[in-house]
Amino acid sequence: QVQLVESGGGLVQAGGSLRLSCAASGIIFRLNAMGWYRQAPGKQREVVAVITSGGSANYADSVKGRFTISRDNAKKTVYLQMNSLKPEDTAVYYCHAEFRSADSWGQGTQVTVSS
Repeated sequence: QVQLVESGGGLVQAGGSLRLSCAASGIIFRLNAMGWYRQAPGKQREVVAVITSGGSANYADSVKGRFTISRDNAKKTVYLQMNSLKPEDTAVYYCHAEFRSADSWGQGTQVTVSS
């Protein structure tokens, strides 16, 4: 049974930082591309950052230079370091795992950035 469990969300003032974590189980973590997505109220879910099994990272233009995705294969955990947060970063953040045709989602963690 695949489980992706996010943590680290919360309320922060604009300009602040948060670090999200996603602990995975039930998958061969090192083979999976891992990603962070977010969904704001009334909006579609969008990709924030993705890191391949080889460690290459890609980011949405809106977060480049502010967010960093990383992974620890030994801990089966992917992280999202978020700096210089803006009110428009407010959303539920979801962890995603993908390997070939199989993918899984976490339950999400709320990030709220106050102005």
